[in-house]
Amino acid sequence: MSTVTDAPTRTRGRRPDDDRPPRRIGLSQRLGTWDVKLSPYLYISPFFVLFAITGLFPLLYTAYVSMHDWDQIMGQGEFVGLEHFRFVLGHSDFWVSLRNTISIFLLSSVPQVLVAITLAALLDSNLRARTFWRMGVLLPYVVAPVAVSLIFSNLFADRFGLVNAALGLIGVEPIRWHSDPLASHVAIATMVNFRWTGYNALIFLAAMQAIPRDLYESAWIDGAGRVRQFFSITVPMLRPTIIFVAITSTIGGLQIFDEPRLFDQYGRGGAGSQWKTLTIYLYELGWTQSNFGRASAVAWLLFLVIVAFGLVNLAVTRRIADTR
Repeated sequence: MSTVTDAPTRTRGRRPDDDRPPRRIGLSQRLGTWDVKLSPYLYISPFFVLFAITGLFPLLYTAYVSMHDWDQIMGQGEFVGLEHFRFVLGHSDFWVSLRNTISIFLLSSVPQVLVAITLAALLDSNLRARTFWRMGVLLPYVVAPVAVSLIFSNLFADRFGLVNAALGLIGVEPIRWHSDPLASHVAIATMVNFRWTGYNALIFLAAMQAIPRDLYESAWIDGAGRVRQFFSITVPMLRPTIIFVAITSTIGGLQIFDEPRLFDQYGRGGAGSQWKTLTIYLYELGWTQSNFGRASAVAWLLFLVIVAFGLVNLAVTRRIADTR
């Protein structure tokens, strides 16, 4: 009995072109792959290039200058190593300036952040003419620092200042704002807070508006009041913004120069260095005494102080933001 054989059939699921060698990736496809991988780095590279030119290079060059006898006219001198650092650390003006800088920084940055968060919470509520109030808090930031310093130096004048006149109405003796160290620090910190509180409040306001409203509605249903919502929802959700504002306030507060220099007509930080900051001390060493080596040493010590306070602020703000 004969059997009929079927025609040769192919294996199921196998295509006739499966035996062909794999096709090579073309140049256009390679370029497309490289574009996906490299384009994000190319987009952010201008910032790092500018930072290397305007930030990193001056920082390293300042370290190089601090180890040489550098004169304003003659230029680079002999290598002295850490001699300038030893001189600065052994000089009383440095420690007085450091004390004044930290005091003004604490009197300005800490209240500034607290008031800015409170102000942002008020601006985030249902206010009439909200745009007007939000733009109004930014007006002090627009005013030039020189104008702010001149106005506040007259407000805090020792004899005819408006602040002492107002204190006299309630029976308080006139305060010597330009003689007492703590009083001068309070006056200068008031200038700083006047300029920067509204600016930081708008940063906090933008972060608050990004918080999902469902969280507040759920908390309201559960019986949480506005104060409880603020500390249990708003503050924890603002953790990255609080860290950012605290660090930027630290950097700006420790580098303060315009306000203390313009607090009086001489610009030397007071007759007894009552409010002389590290930046004013650095300026005197570099331009008054023409000793760029010692001025560069002060600049590097200020950089280390800023880094130390920045790390402390980072740890503190994280602990505060984590509290419920």
